[in-house]
Amino acid sequence: MEPFSAAWLSALLAIVLIDLVLAGDNAIVIALAARQLPARLQRRAILWGAVGAIAVRSLMTIGVVWLLKIPGLMLVGGLGLVWIAYKLLTPQSGEAGHSVKATTFWAAMQTIVIADALMGVDNVLGVAGAASGNFDLVVIGLLISVPIVVFGSTFVLKLVERFAIIVYIGAGVLAFTAAHMIVGEPLLDAVYDPSPVYRVLTHAVLIAGVLGAGWWASRSAAAAQTPRPIV
Repeated sequence: MEPFSAAWLSALLAIVLIDLVLAGDNAIVIALAARQLPARLQRRAILWGAVGAIAVRSLMTIGVVWLLKIPGLMLVGGLGLVWIAYKLLTPQSGEAGHSVKATTFWAAMQTIVIADALMGVDNVLGVAGAASGNFDLVVIGLLISVPIVVFGSTFVLKLVERFAIIVYIGAGVLAFTAAHMIVGEPLLDAVYDPSPVYRVLTHAVLIAGVLGAGWWASRSAAAAQTPRPIV
């Protein structure tokens, strides 16, 4: 994939959308991790926590890119990304994951690094899949995602809350990336190589399926929470 080609730019756009949508939850946790610190230590904890987060996420992304070269793992990774895209659209059952806090500088920095490692798996998998093994795009994805996660908590949250369509666009991009990973699985070459139609159908079915299932789950949850009139 040549830099600045149409394919390269479309992959970069997918990475930006994935980072925007998936980084929101991570950013909230990281922001809350340092909220108990004195004001003079909050920025310091986030800054040094960001350094650790960059190192951890870099190793994770490079590892995922390498692992996806093993036969069968493109299929597994694609199916995992389908589930992540679906969960992105479904209402969360609670906010327990946002109760993170720390009372010392080192505790806050440790929490930031660990939170980014544990919660960044979906982001890393999405970026690695969209990059299709191109390390220049992997690096750009890292450079984009870390500032969003560490510094953009309030902005990302307000952006997603104000424009709900962004979540659906992000889920669609993830579903597209998942389909791209699945049809690119070497073990399935016998299925997809003879007929390009199957590739198109796989992309269409996964995107429509994820968006439709997510919309239905969200609608059902909203209906269940609506109080019924007393008769």
